[in-house]
Amino acid sequence: MDGISIARVIHVLAIVLWIGGVAFVTLVVMPSIGRAAPGDSRMGFFRQLEGRFAFQARFWVLLAGMSGLWMVQRGHMWVRFADPRFWWMHAMLLTWLIFAAMLFVIEPMFVHRRTDRSVHPEADFRAMERMHRVLLALSVITVLGAVGGSHGLI
Repeated sequence: MDGISIARVIHVLAIVLWIGGVAFVTLVVMPSIGRAAPGDSRMGFFRQLEGRFAFQARFWVLLAGMSGLWMVQRGHMWVRFADPRFWWMHAMLLTWLIFAAMLFVIEPMFVHRRTDRSVHPEADFRAMERMHRVLLALSVITVLGAVGGSHGLI
């Protein structure tokens, strides 16, 4: 097995656990909190669970980014970013950049501070739920495009 194949295995594993985690939080955890917890305590309940999940999310996002960058560099795939037929390469990069910014910058520096002082925690929770759904939709489109594109279907 060559280096690209090993990197691809690592990359796919990282994506499965990263996006699978996003799907679980978006489709199971957040709706469950929405049904079980009173409106003003949902954000606090979510923050308790998220604290345990954040490390894993950051790890898989970092691993996906490192393995993806390594494959692009090693496989001389930079030219694909200049070709619109490889739109899914842009989608992968955009999705990764959004999640990396959220997990490493925006959430720890701004979101936690804002939700700690929120006067409308129920509205903040609903907004966070909507954001998760949008990010999950972007992620699913990206995965479909990347798998289809890398197998010549697109």
